[in-house]
Amino acid sequence: MRRLILLRHAKSDRPAGVADHERPLNDRGQRAAPAVGAHLAQDGLRPDLALVSTAERTRETWAAMAAALGNPETRWQREIYEAPAHRILTVIRNAPDSATTVIVVGHNPGLGDLASDLAGDGPRAALNRLALEFPTAAYAVIDFDTDHWSEVAPGQGHLDRFVRPRDIDPDLGG
Repeated sequence: MRRLILLRHAKSDRPAGVADHERPLNDRGQRAAPAVGAHLAQDGLRPDLALVSTAERTRETWAAMAAALGNPETRWQREIYEAPAHRILTVIRNAPDSATTVIVVGHNPGLGDLASDLAGDGPRAALNRLALEFPTAAYAVIDFDTDHWSEVAPGQGHLDRFVRPRDIDPDLGG
């Protein structure tokens, strides 16, 4: 079995004159990222490998939660930055099979589209929420009945859960 965690970066700021790739987290994002990391750890969702977009907001999100998740191997992936679903899937399919749980920290709309594409079944309420929105700092956990990341395909995953920051703490919004 392979377990995939798709995590959208926490809420970012939009400072004037700052390029999109360099946008930092805002105050809410700085609160949400460690809270989501602690929640993942509390639920035993500790990845073996993190595939993280090179954007500042994804790097800051990951930095705020990596320690709580055991500081797994991290690979900075420019290909994930603002990528469509099919490009993110290509990155995932190239993950080493030695990693049974992989977390991808990326951006919408590609990440949300990919989560919806991969989840063939799962709890109806979670599937419905996922279809409506994939807010900042939310994550989807999708399981695949395969031993090889190269075999991960649309419609073949089981959505184990979809968690939004407001599901953890209403003050986190998102």
